[in-house]
Amino acid sequence: MIPPETIAASLAEIHRRIVAAAASCGRPAGDIGLVAVSKTQPPEAIEAAIAAGQMLFGENRVQEAAAKFPALCQRHPGVRLHLIGPLQTNKIRDAVALFDAIETVDREKLARGLAAEMARSGRRPDCLIQVNIGHEPQKAGVLPAALAGLVALCRDELALPLTGLMAIPPVDQPAAPHFAKLAELASRHRLPALSMGMSADFEAAIRAGATLVRVGSAIFGERPAPDPGPG
Repeated sequence: MIPPETIAASLAEIHRRIVAAAASCGRPAGDIGLVAVSKTQPPEAIEAAIAAGQMLFGENRVQEAAAKFPALCQRHPGVRLHLIGPLQTNKIRDAVALFDAIETVDREKLARGLAAEMARSGRRPDCLIQVNIGHEPQKAGVLPAALAGLVALCRDELALPLTGLMAIPPVDQPAAPHFAKLAELASRHRLPALSMGMSADFEAAIRAGATLVRVGSAIFGERPAPDPGPG
């Protein structure tokens, strides 16, 4: 783990860059939430970020988040947690109990399972649909052409708390056109939240309209190797 003071300084620099990127396109910086991606990071690193004022975190794996965050949330009641990795249907119950937002809704079976668990438990975390904006066969997400059908299912039939879209552009292509496309899709479907942009490109995402940016390595340094096991 890098020193707590380094994490604090990195967070301050990311916030400075968010403010500058927002100003460059006439947006209030307060409209943009920073999701600190804490996957594979130890609780001590997350504690250092919390001490520096960061309260919103993103995790990729339900099992890893369940091992770290209940105790952290008990100590720090204002902490909020987003699931930003693929969700297996057999982890739906745990995810609904643990997360404040699930950013990776991408298929009918998952949407129906989430609706059933929300009805059972009474918890209703926000839902974002993950879009495979670059049409990459190896990547999760609904294809843009099928988005309208999934939005209708989630919002109209299942009454999920659907708030927005999320995407990860291809790493080997300029990100800005993909961000613009996602923003256009979100506007078309009247979805206010846009989760896009990571450590290398979050400023371009802000200029395209991102309301959530997901930053990990620029805060915590390069990630340590994850523990083996199912997510």
